[in-house]
Amino acid sequence: MSKRADYITWDEYFMGVALLSGRRSKDPHTQVGACIVNSQNKIVGAGYNGLPIGCSDEDFPWEKQGEFLNTKYPYVCHAELNAILNNIGMDLSGCRIYTALFPCNECSKAIIQSGIKEVIYLSDKYDGTDVSLASKRMLDTAGVSYRKVEVKRKNIELSFDEKDV
Repeated sequence: MSKRADYITWDEYFMGVALLSGRRSKDPHTQVGACIVNSQNKIVGAGYNGLPIGCSDEDFPWEKQGEFLNTKYPYVCHAELNAILNNIGMDLSGCRIYTALFPCNECSKAIIQSGIKEVIYLSDKYDGTDVSLASKRMLDTAGVSYRKVEVKRKNIELSFDEKDV
């Protein structure tokens, strides 16, 4: 008997972990996840967009529009920043980060400062905006590479039914 042929690639696996992490987000509009991986293909950090520890999801706004302090923007930590802050306590130099959405300029600063050397993203829906242009300019200048993930499949279904294990 030969090995199974339809197993997922490393990129599909780690992007899947990032997407699954995003499912923890309480944000009703955008659920972004991120997964940091070292050179041995070991996960060393994961995160999703959400409020800082100690800030209740019930006490802060989730609106996208309105007066700044009445929107989610001044309060939510992005998935990439949370993955960096939630890392297992190791130096992230040379690691790569998988993220559902191309990182904003603020997250790109944290990515660069942490020593991460590659960004793999699923969506670049804000391409061409000032935030995206600033992000790419900093990543390029700092020598951090980035690429859109290449996948062989559109989706992966997970089951929590014990009969499927």
